Amino acid sequence: MPDYRDDLRLAHVLADAADAATMDRFKALDLKVETKPDMTPVSEADKAAEELIRGHLQRARPRDAVLGEEYGIEGTGPRRWVVDPIDGTKNYVRGVPVWATLISLMEAGEGGYQPVVGVVSAPALGRRWWAAKGHGAFTGRSLSSATRLRVSSVPRMGDASFAYSSLSGWEDQGRLDGFLDLTKAVWRTRGYGDFWPYMMVAEGSVDICAEPELSLWDMAANAIIVTEAGGTFTGLDGRPGPHSGNAAASNGLLHDEMLGYLNQRY
Repeated sequence: MPDYRDDLRLAHVLADAADAATMDRFKALDLKVETKPDMTPVSEADKAAEELIRGHLQRARPRDAVLGEEYGIEGTGPRRWVVDPIDGTKNYVRGVPVWATLISLMEAGEGGYQPVVGVVSAPALGRRWWAAKGHGAFTGRSLSSATRLRVSSVPRMGDASFAYSSLSGWEDQGRLDGFLDLTKAVWRTRGYGDFWPYMMVAEGSVDICAEPELSLWDMAANAIIVTEAGGTFTGLDGRPGPHSGNAAASNGLLHDEMLGYLNQRY
């Protein structure tokens, strides 16, 4: 199996640079915010962080392609870095500390590109999570000061904690009734949103989470961290990995049952 530890170290360097840039503008009174064509916000900090990461990658990995939320795809080849400079921009622009930079390395293989390295860094929370294929998933302040992540062992839906982002997407897809049935079947629900539910699944503090509409940069880093922590990450269609345009993550024991609820159509 390839050793991705050098790439993981680089991803941490990229995250350090992005954290400095995003924290510098967090809660700034003169922060500039625009609305993209899909009606989602983008701040100057989103753009600056992605530009910074792309600049580092151009110097350190000039042969690798880069796909980012703000500036699209650049380059070709079997290795592709996937970047969401600020996952949770709506929180960021309102001063809510739940946002993170998501950095993943994906490699071409069977079934298309698959994530092999992932870093999720949430500097306003003082938290960071990471994983490399075959090396496990961790959280901590640095590579040398880390705790290994393990998903929960909760086997019953009635004992499970379920995290989600919002109700609107489920309703748009005709899945709202199944979603609501799931919320009634579990022990507890919380709308944490964005990257955080996936990290809590990896930590074992949440058992299942799902979102109905996502982009690759929203999922790639989360997917490798959840799976290296022993969990399962698929689309709502059950396809493994971050390629379905939506996501479901779990401790593995509850995955099929969760998908059964979320694929109910009325």
